[in-house]
Amino acid sequence: MSTGFIINVILIVIIVAFVALAIYSLAKGGKKTAEVSEVDRERLAYSLSGLSDYIKNQFDEITRMNLYDLALSEDEFERRKNTKYELKKALKGAGYADSSDKKYVKTLMFDLLSNNYKVNSRNINYAINFDNYDKLTPQDKFEILLHEYKKKYGNNAFSQIVTEYELDVPKFEYDPNVPSYVVTAEEIDKIFDEQMANRTLSYDDKLEIVVQRVYQGYKGYSVIDEIRDQNIDGVSGGVSGIPPSFLDQVGDMEEYLDQTGRINIPMSYDSVWVFYKGKAMYLSFLSFGSESELKRVCQNIYKYNNPGQLSESVGFKINEMKDGSRVVVLRPNFSESWAFFVRKFAPPTLLNTEQLLVHPGKEPVIELLKFLIRGARVTAITGEQGCGKTTLLMAIMKYIYPTITIRVQETAFELHLRKIYPHNNILSLRETETITGQMGLDVQKKTDGGVNILGEVATDPVAAWMIQMAQVASKFTLFTHHAKTFPNLITALRNSLLKIGMFNDEDVAEVQVVNVINFDIHLKRGVDGSRFIERITECIPKEIKYNYNENYRNEKTMEGKWTAFMDNATEYFRHMTQTANYEYHNIVEFKDGKYVMVHPISEENIKAMRENMSPEDMKDFDKFIDTAWG
Repeated sequence: MSTGFIINVILIVIIVAFVALAIYSLAKGGKKTAEVSEVDRERLAYSLSGLSDYIKNQFDEITRMNLYDLALSEDEFERRKNTKYELKKALKGAGYADSSDKKYVKTLMFDLLSNNYKVNSRNINYAINFDNYDKLTPQDKFEILLHEYKKKYGNNAFSQIVTEYELDVPKFEYDPNVPSYVVTAEEIDKIFDEQMANRTLSYDDKLEIVVQRVYQGYKGYSVIDEIRDQNIDGVSGGVSGIPPSFLDQVGDMEEYLDQTGRINIPMSYDSVWVFYKGKAMYLSFLSFGSESELKRVCQNIYKYNNPGQLSESVGFKINEMKDGSRVVVLRPNFSESWAFFVRKFAPPTLLNTEQLLVHPGKEPVIELLKFLIRGARVTAITGEQGCGKTTLLMAIMKYIYPTITIRVQETAFELHLRKIYPHNNILSLRETETITGQMGLDVQKKTDGGVNILGEVATDPVAAWMIQMAQVASKFTLFTHHAKTFPNLITALRNSLLKIGMFNDEDVAEVQVVNVINFDIHLKRGVDGSRFIERITECIPKEIKYNYNENYRNEKTMEGKWTAFMDNATEYFRHMTQTANYEYHNIVEFKDGKYVMVHPISEENIKAMRENMSPEDMKDFDKFIDTAWG
């Protein structure tokens, strides 16, 4: 056997071995790649985006399918038809904040994911990593905490978390000298560690949390969806951070951060604020994630009852939600960024003056409020935004005699008095695109109204409506206003009458106002968020007497006639230049943390109030007058 032959054999063996090894390696690698690909596909399928896509496809299939093409039996056809109808109705209602429709949609989502899509205790961690708390985001932790607290406290869950961990205490988070109400990611991490360190969630709890996350990104209101349902004063978004338009001015954001020495600046879509017990709290750990998500929420949150389209030419919308909350939405170019404000009102169970007024000395104040209403006094409820004007107005409505009819004029339905007082004769009207407030007032005059309520006197025409109603259209009127002092209230109403052209003379316009307004209940919100009646003020119109000298006709000399003329001119100019056509004094004041009865009601108002009361109330009122001011 030659040497060349041996070498050839060896080379052939080496080549065959190399090829075999290569084939083996490729096969093994391909198998591993296939395995990795399978894992990746499962991870993607059960991620939040994968679950959301599945739900959307299923709902589209249910709501859009043509049942007549399926050759179903009659019973199955009716069942699917009802399911299709109920789902379409629920999806629409859920977008309007209807709690029952939201529950229906979430229950169906739960069943689809658990039974059809085969979500289990293992693959659910691809959506939210429940098995590794260290990998959870602050949003994940907050939503888990809220879910756990809701099981015990319901719609008071958020309030319980805030109270239990004193999250509404001012912090020096952004400025060492200026405190602010902010809830940080670090605080949420600490609360979560304390609450969940030794606890594990059940599969049902995990799936409910995932369902809520999918729902709020599909038909809900993103990160504020569950917060909005809680018993809070309100929630807003897009009201802080850098607006998108600012990026066009800056150009390079990284360069801007270098210049300002900051690592990060929140954008407008990182803005979530909660109005809680009079405090504006910034939830810095929550974000809508993108401008498009904030825009989606703004475009959907105001749609109840089809109020019209929000557009560049119509840059804002004011409407109510299905639960009675007021919603205001703004968009560019009217505002610098997309933004919304949801204002919630106290539930009917909390609408009584005994619960609203909590400071010492409140008992005679509550009695006084009752007698002002029973005495048919035209009363303003004033104060800054968020101090509780509308809530107090709704509460004192219970003192109106049931035999008196009530008519309400509003810009948008907010009071919803018939929900609170279903046995009273109440009708509410509001402006529309084709019906002005003046037209509504003209109609009200023909609806047998006894008491007229104005939800808010915020514009000049509305101020004119109020004066008209108080003068000729009703027994008495109640309204709210943003005036800071009683003279400010009179001046603002007077100026409104002048602006719309009802009067051309300031003095005459002011006389009209002071002859209408009897009392002003002024509310205030303390720095700690507490709300109280700062004062109750009585308005007393001055009696105008002109002491003109009419003896000039009997004067024989020109000097005498001239003297009489100058006397009359002096009298005229004294009245024209007098500082006010009214006097006012506080009958109640809030001093040193308690209510103090300061000055008794004038005899004129006492007489007028007694004339409008029942005999029983008149006796109680007389006793109150004798004892309240000592």
